[in-house]
Amino acid sequence: MTNTQLGQKGEKVATKYLEKLGYTIVSRNYKCSYGEIDIIAKDKKDLVFVEVKTRSSRKYGEAREAVNEYKKKHIKKAATYYMYKHRLENELVRFDVIEIYVKENEFYIKQIKNTLW
Repeated sequence: MTNTQLGQKGEKVATKYLEKLGYTIVSRNYKCSYGEIDIIAKDKKDLVFVEVKTRSSRKYGEAREAVNEYKKKHIKKAATYYMYKHRLENELVRFDVIEIYVKENEFYIKQIKNTLW
């Protein structure tokens, strides 16, 4: 499985995970000139921008460590643009990271809430 395929599979798993928790998925793979957001969802009153990181091992560190300051900056800009474009400036906002580790077709999921502020 290529890294791209692994990432796409991880995003599908994360979407199903969030839906099971009662989130409403608003958008997946939202792209604009500022960057990309993997998942945009509603969790009760919160608009949640989710970055998904999928790994097959911890050889190069924790998956969440790949969401560095550069990546955070682009996610925030893309989220701000999304909110402006959809007139959601007054929404309560949260930024989460979902780590997914794959081992022998088993998925281990960890959601880290409020990670970018």
